[in-house]
Amino acid sequence: MMDSASQNRVDSNSKSGVDRSRPRAPVRGTFVADRTKAYYPGFWAVPKSGSQVCDSESGTLSPYLLSYRKRVLDICVAATALVILSPLFLTVGLIIRLGSPGPALFRQTRTGTGGRPFTVYKFRSMQVQPPSRTIVAQARRGDERITSFGRFIRRTSIDELPQMLNVLNGTMSLVGPRPHAVEHDAYYTTRIANYPLRFAALPGLSGLAQVSGARGSTPRLEDMERRLAYDLSYIQSASLRSDLRILAATIREMLLSTSAY
Repeated sequence: MMDSASQNRVDSNSKSGVDRSRPRAPVRGTFVADRTKAYYPGFWAVPKSGSQVCDSESGTLSPYLLSYRKRVLDICVAATALVILSPLFLTVGLIIRLGSPGPALFRQTRTGTGGRPFTVYKFRSMQVQPPSRTIVAQARRGDERITSFGRFIRRTSIDELPQMLNVLNGTMSLVGPRPHAVEHDAYYTTRIANYPLRFAALPGLSGLAQVSGARGSTPRLEDMERRLAYDLSYIQSASLRSDLRILAATIREMLLSTSAY
């Protein structure tokens, strides 16, 4: 999903606070010299320094992505949400366990910052698949693998809430490019120019693409190209204001959107 229209910043003056027009795909280039060493690992996950930021003709990594402000926002919001939503977590987990065999939480390896794999947490919304299954198939509308309760928590994005744990342990941020399965990243890396540049930032629980109409399955290559254009636009222009706007738009999407399935 991508064209050559002028790049838009998320903090535009649109009514929703999020510009839904297509952003320009940034040109080829390296955003950071060594992203694998940019963050201290673990709970604080704060930047070691701003020296990894490259500001050149090929592209810019927003300094905000390596700021303490972003990490403080992540910790405060995630910790508060986990406390307030703990009754919901317990209720959803119990319903999942009673509704179908298997654990309440689903764990999957995703690609994180610097291309490093990490384990993402979600409420299980599908039937447990056989251990021998090696192909990771994207969920599609009407997918028979999804349970009846799973359809509800996917439609409302409740299934994503356990990723607050990922935000606290420093493998994710509240806002950033959504992490994909390792197999999907390997597939798109060889087919889409600049795809690896999305690994310059911590993956997000939500992102500019998700609140701009680019969420869901990507059956066509251009669907992922459009999502990538939004991801790279965010990486270049991220700010505290844009994060707050995206979080507000995410809540709206959870309550009103019909695009999730």
